[in-house]
Amino acid sequence: MKQRLGFLVAIGWSVLAFIPLAGAQSPELKTLNEEVESFYGQGKYDRAMVVAKKAVKAAEHEFGPEHPEVATAINNIAALYMAQAQYASAEPLFERSLAIREKAFGPVHPGVASSVSHLALLYSAQGKHALAESLYKRALAIREKTLGPEHPDVAASLNNLAGNYDTQGNHAAAEPLFKRSLTIREKALGPNHPDVAQSLNNLAGVYDTQGNYAASEPLYTRSLAIKEKALGPDHPDTADSLNNLAFLYRAQGRYSAAEPLYKRSLAIRGKALGPAHPDVAQSLNNLAGLYLAQGQQASAEPLYKRSLAINEKALGPDHPETAISLNNLAALYHEQGRYAEAEPLYKRALAIKEKAFGSNNREVAVVLSNLAAIYYTQSRFTASESLHKRALAIREKTLGPDHLHVAHSLNGLARLYYWQGYYAAAEPLYKRALAIWEKALGFDHPDLVEVLSNMSDLYAKTDKPEEAARFANRAAKIRETKR
Repeated sequence: MKQRLGFLVAIGWSVLAFIPLAGAQSPELKTLNEEVESFYGQGKYDRAMVVAKKAVKAAEHEFGPEHPEVATAINNIAALYMAQAQYASAEPLFERSLAIREKAFGPVHPGVASSVSHLALLYSAQGKHALAESLYKRALAIREKTLGPEHPDVAASLNNLAGNYDTQGNHAAAEPLFKRSLTIREKALGPNHPDVAQSLNNLAGVYDTQGNYAASEPLYTRSLAIKEKALGPDHPDTADSLNNLAFLYRAQGRYSAAEPLYKRSLAIRGKALGPAHPDVAQSLNNLAGLYLAQGQQASAEPLYKRSLAINEKALGPDHPETAISLNNLAALYHEQGRYAEAEPLYKRALAIKEKAFGSNNREVAVVLSNLAAIYYTQSRFTASESLHKRALAIREKTLGPDHLHVAHSLNGLARLYYWQGYYAAAEPLYKRALAIWEKALGFDHPDLVEVLSNMSDLYAKTDKPEEAARFANRAAKIRETKR
């Protein structure tokens, strides 16, 4: 079973915003920081970095090396490193920024909470969720104490903590935090504020992931309406909402509804950010994936290639976003039977992910599963089994035993055993995968069709015709109901 990395919902909890310098500044320093933010917004990270380093030197000269304004300038360099997935370079800078603020303000100050949140975001991006959680909780406690429980910054902390849980598949923990964040923002900012739209989007994402499309669609729709009114129909944030609603329609098989939204999102990003921006690459990737889902491989391939070219040029050949493009182009080649072209792309994507996140990260597991699938298709069963097992172990450790991605790994490994005639080994894996999907998605979700069909095949091979018919009938009923 191939899993593509790049159908991504644009979520608000993972945004690391630049912090403007707050104190009285010289015209030179003010200009430098405005240039940094402008280049960052355009995805021109190399040019932004040159200016950001000048800004640090100017701030140190103007205020001294231990001033909070220097901490802010350092923070912005760290943000640039993080945007380029240079996490090892970002971490000591975030830590230095935090140390300066703690020394200047004490441990319980809103400025300290901001630095703590940024360090937490860095850990979350690397899959270090336990470290991120403790820091997000610390930032939340500081903000509740210093600003009060109904402050918008408290809502931001709740949003971040919820996002950390949601990424791990802990939707039960994420949902009430997203709801509380939404309530605070609606009360403090009004029902039509862009931050309210962000909370609506993230809550919708929780429901979307669980297959609760009826709950997620009105939230995505309201989020889009708010952004169109507050920011305008051609704003990049509006493009994010269009992308997310299109993602929902695509998941439901409503391809004709998804396509114009993806195209509009692409057009907005191209016009607002330029044709070579990483967000344009994401839109190209998502539109390509939509075409691929419909079997339109000839339409998908040039979009995937253009997405890859943009990411390689804008972010570099070793960035995780480049790995997404490599993975998805490989998936296209895999479906076309072009295995000799797909395998090196998967391997390159895997190497990038391992370098960026470490060998035991959930993002690494996705590529491992895809590479295992291509080996399975080529009857390279020993190699496939090793990768499936490694992906399964990573997912169980990082996401927990009941996560949907664990079910995908179980199903893939069981399918491998089935084709080798190891029916006794396959059956418990299929059963566990089915139980996970049923618990998370319900008993009639379209994602159950594959494992139900697989179990029907298994029981047919093991002379259990009644069981085979039962599972085949369930799969057929879901197909008919969801058509």
